Amino acid sequence: MAFTLPPLPWSLDALVGKGISKEQVDFHYNKHHAGYVTKLNAAAEKDKDLASKTIEQLITEKSSVYNLAAQIWNHTFYWNCMSPNGGGEPTGAIADAINKSFGSFDSMKEEFSAAAAGHFGSGWAWLVKDGDKLKVHQTHDAGCPLSEGLKPVLTCDVWEHAFYIDYRNDKAAYVKSFWNTVNWDFVNSQL
Repeated sequence: MAFTLPPLPWSLDALVGKGISKEQVDFHYNKHHAGYVTKLNAAAEKDKDLASKTIEQLITEKSSVYNLAAQIWNHTFYWNCMSPNGGGEPTGAIADAINKSFGSFDSMKEEFSAAAAGHFGSGWAWLVKDGDKLKVHQTHDAGCPLSEGLKPVLTCDVWEHAFYIDYRNDKAAYVKSFWNTVNWDFVNSQL
């Protein structure tokens, strides 16, 4: 197999205390994320050139399997953006960068939350680095900032499969819980 499902950085039930159930994580990771890997491997069996490339190359080259590669990368990044020890306010370089770009953490959080909760249809809300500034960015479907020359720093999956088991159609409640999980150490490492 050319591509593998990266392991979660924590156990399936690690976010229960943060508002995301084991069932939600299990379904999201083992059905959706794993499904993208399975489908990409099936495509790579038919086209050996795909198997010789990295996920990032398949994304930045906007290959025929862009959607699958981007969903694998986006989900892996998303899982790392969360932690059972996450939440609270950022510290260190990310706090400074947020204050420089948005004026305050609360301003960034409000803009990001509005983008995530208000996103129409399936997609992703991102905090990205664009030059020397951070900005809130949205992508539809499997869109990935890597293909736009932007540096992802934080993401929230706003496809319904990310929250429907726990929150049904209340995307705003899911986004509120997401902030309880943000792994600021990981986010800092992305600057």
